[in-house]
Formats: sequence, C-alpha cells, structure tokens
Amino acid sequence: MIKVLVVDDSAIVRQILSKELGRAADISVVATAPDPFIARDKIIQFAPDVMTLDIEMPRMDGLTFLRKVMQHHPIPTIVVSSLTPRGSAMALEALDAGAIDVICKPGQSYTVGDVAQILIDQVRAASRVSFAKIDTIRKNITAGPPQRLSLLQTTNKIIAIGASTGGTVAIEHLLKQLPANSPGIVIVQHMPAQFTTSFANRLNDLCAITVREAAANDTVAPGVALVAPGNFHLLVKRSGARYYVEIKEGPQVFHQRPSVEVMFNSVAKYVGANAVGIILTGMGADGASGLLSMRGSGARTIAQDEESCVVFGMPGEAVKLGAAEFVLPLSSIARKALALTEQN
Repeated sequence: MIKVLVVDDSAIVRQILSKELGRAADISVVATAPDPFIARDKIIQFAPDVMTLDIEMPRMDGLTFLRKVMQHHPIPTIVVSSLTPRGSAMALEALDAGAIDVICKPGQSYTVGDVAQILIDQVRAASRVSFAKIDTIRKNITAGPPQRLSLLQTTNKIIAIGASTGGTVAIEHLLKQLPANSPGIVIVQHMPAQFTTSFANRLNDLCAITVREAAANDTVAPGVALVAPGNFHLLVKRSGARYYVEIKEGPQVFHQRPSVEVMFNSVAKYVGANAVGIILTGMGADGASGLLSMRGSGARTIAQDEESCVVFGMPGEAVKLGAAEFVLPLSSIARKALALTEQN
C-alpha cells in the first residue's frame, strides 16, 4: 500500500485529492495538512511514501518547505499547483528542488476527472523513484559547462522529443548541447497550461537555440524548438516544403493532453524519413507506439536507457515494441540525434 500525505491550505482541495486517491486500491491517504508546519509533524508520525504539495501557502511557502524536506527527510513529492504565472514559475523551481512531477489543481481548465487519473499514476510512479538514482543522474548531467555540439550543415530534418516524469531536466540537458543551427525541434512534455510557458521561457534563457511555446501555424524552423502548450495537442503538418504545427484540443490520449503519441503519429505521417524521434524518461506508455509508427515510416528513433531515466516507463514500452533503433544514455542522445540528421 502506498501511503500518501496531502498538503494544501484549501480544505476543499485536500478533500478532493484524498477522495480521488482513495479510489485506488493500492493507495492510502494516511494524513492531510493545511500548512508545512503541520505537515512536518505528519511526516514524522506517518512516514508517508509520497507527498502531494501545494506551492502557495500561508506561514511558509511550499517551495521553502520542499527544500527543507529534501535536505532532511527526502520524500517523493508531486507538486499540485494553481494555474497562475506565479504558481507555474514556482513549480519549475520545485522540480529543480527535487519534486518528482507537477500537476494542476482541478478548476476551470482541468476537471477533477482529468486530474485524478494523472495524480494516481504519478503517485504510483513516484513511490518507485530512487533518490539515490536521481542524485546520480543530476550529478552526471550538471557536471561542468554544457557541451555545445556542432552541425556541419542545416538540413530539412526535424527532431521530435517526448517526455514526462523527469523530462524537464532531461530536455534541458539535451537542448543545452545543441548548436544554434540545430534542425527544427518539436517537444511534448507532460505539463499543464501556463507551466509549459514558463518551461519554454526558461529553456530559451539557457540554450543556444530559440525555445518558445508553440502557437498555431508556427513554422518548424532550424534553430528553433517549439514546446507543445499545456492542455493542447501538438501535431506536425506539411505544406509544400514547409513543416508547421497545428495546435488543437481533443480527447486525452494515454490520459495526457498534450500527448506524445499524437505528435509522433503526425510526424510519422507528414515528415517520415526526414525525422528523428526521441522518447525520454516518463511514466506510462504515451508515445511508444507512435515512435514505432515513426520508425515504420523511415524515421530514425532513439529511446533513453533505463539507467539514466528517472522513470523507465515510456522509453521502456518503446523498447519492448521494437520502436527504438537506438537505446542510449541521456548524455549521448544529442550527439547521436545530430549525427542522424546529417545522414541522407
């Protein structure tokens, strides 16, 4: 049984999250807390396996509390944050501080049903995460300045990247290695609306390439990475020699919107052999069969290996299907992807 502590200053949110998590036979909400001070006592009393944490709370904000927890008593933590610019920026800081994943509170944009299944899946994934492994991964990918790779020529190739749990760190590491004339890139990272805006802006400040949240009809151009906006699917389409993105609503796929599966299938259909597909760390199976479709269309495909993944769900499923032509550690993926784009 996975023991969960729910921390949120809203009694309604605590009630909703406890009720929804309680529907899962393998999850038990052992305690709730309205603020970090009470949460601290509950951690000592109940020794939870996973904690859900609000960021904006009175007395002590969740980010400060998370840093203290990770220093003294690390617990796999899922941030459940309000859909605000401040909330999304702080949620990214929380991921840097050691949170496993981030989701949005139920509200106008996300129903209780939307959030519930994702939260249940994330709690299950978080309960299996090894902090020793995460520390090793972070040390390996943050040692020294980012290595800038070179590209001999700008091509008409596209790189499509899909990720979920642990993906924010993995994508940052990968993009920081790419040169300014990198092939056009499209990215689906499982994140709510507004959170993807903050994520793209942050990457843009750190990388040689331009990174921005995708908008309808944006051209997939060399030196630019387009991040799918939260709560919308991103598809790649083609008009003549021009590749562009379509942003649309629609049902969740593998409980996700944006879905890696949707993007990869569109790349398989419209880009084919001109694409390189990369599936990174993440829970579930989103994107695995889509990567197989890409490979079947002539695209080159890469999956992140288990040792360098926070969660080997999505890449593992892709490997099982035979969708990955190459299975590589995160540190080798950028170089390999560039080399593949230079091949005819």
